[in-house]
Amino acid sequence: MSATTNTPTNTPTATRDAGMTEELLRYLQQGRDALLQALDGLSEYDVRRPLTPSGTNLLGLVKHVAGVELAYLGDSVGRPSGERLPWVEDGSIWESADMWATAEESREDLVALYRRAWAHCDAVARELPLDAPASVAWWPEERRRTTLGSLLVRCVAEVSQHAGHADVLRESVDGRGGRDHDDLGGDAWWADHVARIQAAADAHRTEPVSGEGGS
Repeated sequence: MSATTNTPTNTPTATRDAGMTEELLRYLQQGRDALLQALDGLSEYDVRRPLTPSGTNLLGLVKHVAGVELAYLGDSVGRPSGERLPWVEDGSIWESADMWATAEESREDLVALYRRAWAHCDAVARELPLDAPASVAWWPEERRRTTLGSLLVRCVAEVSQHAGHADVLRESVDGRGGRDHDDLGGDAWWADHVARIQAAADAHRTEPVSGEGGS
């Protein structure tokens, strides 16, 4: 029988590896769920419109992370999903075409794409060990070799970051806070909370010098 470097699945190392994978996937799923929840109850216009000077928008965030997960946890570890992403195929991703939804791209299609993406990526993460080799084609050549585990951590960070963006964007649309908003208090509690923050900021407000700006 030839020697092998594969770790038997019943060893403590393999068990720890699988446990860490599940923990990372749990955090990843929390970010995914929060990102999609930010769309709930909003009109087609509000999920698409730019809400920052740089054009950040809610549906665009979903489109972006779907591609990110497929690229890192699929293509880069030799497990492509087969999903067709036109903005990748035509190169427009490098002009931020993955950060917004065209008029022809429906919310339902982009959300469904993201759900398929995470199903594929979760299956890959559970199939391969965390130290499985990976190569990110668009990274500089000297650092493009990495591992599945590193890319999984990167995806947790990326999706969590964008879920936070989505919370802030949603609040700017209709005032609805994030996941723990209602756990902390009702409208009166939040009004008092914001007033306390404003008062603390006011203590450091620099008033204009008398006559400044006038003639």
